[in-house]
Amino acid sequence: MSYSIQLYTLRNALQEDLPGTIKKVAEIGFAQVEPYNFVATATELGAALQKNGLTAPSGHAPLLSQDQDQIFAAAQELGIGTVIEPYITAEHWQSAEDIQATAAKLNAAARKGAEYGIRVGYHNHQWELESTIEGRTALEYFEGLLDPALVLEVDTYWVAVGGQDPVQLLRRLGDRVKFIHIKDGPLTTDTKDQQPAGQGRVPVLEVIAAAASLEVGVVEFDDYSGDIFDGIAQSLAYLQADAASEQAADA
Repeated sequence: MSYSIQLYTLRNALQEDLPGTIKKVAEIGFAQVEPYNFVATATELGAALQKNGLTAPSGHAPLLSQDQDQIFAAAQELGIGTVIEPYITAEHWQSAEDIQATAAKLNAAARKGAEYGIRVGYHNHQWELESTIEGRTALEYFEGLLDPALVLEVDTYWVAVGGQDPVQLLRRLGDRVKFIHIKDGPLTTDTKDQQPAGQGRVPVLEVIAAAASLEVGVVEFDDYSGDIFDGIAQSLAYLQADAASEQAADA
């Protein structure tokens, strides 16, 4: 398992200076990034990643509302192996019929992605956990409709905001979860309140341990009231310190 940074966290800095921002990410110690809406910036972003020795194992793109061939072609250009649909609004998670329709569209996207050698995934917010369908959270009902090739990226902060225990949810979802978003804070919907990993109410280390098939833990802030580069540096330092202590315990 490795750590990445969701570049949406740095969206303002990227708009001002994409090459300089990617350089800072590398200097902080990240070896991987998770781009978002990367079709428009693929060439410039790819050059910056290559120059700084970074890779992008996953990326966010609106698969169900934009041209999938363009998205998958850009993903290939960037070396992205998993393209994740990042956001489907709350009204689509209130009925079994709507969730079935979404699952069918995502399954079709996964079949197209396979033609490019790219895996497809889905990333949640809180409303998929607030809604209940046939005795399960909407996210778990949805998971049961997905083709085996599809993966989940569980945003563990929004799971907790949605009223579910992220540790228990990850255990229930099992091997479907290949990525998680690691963020922390007071579990409110005010994104400015989010904090570096280990400083809020999310049991971050327990969450990571509960994701048995985790490939990448992706650090993300939806927003932050402090210096964002300092925030992501604090998160990475916390995660790396835990990894180092585990290695020492195993030695």
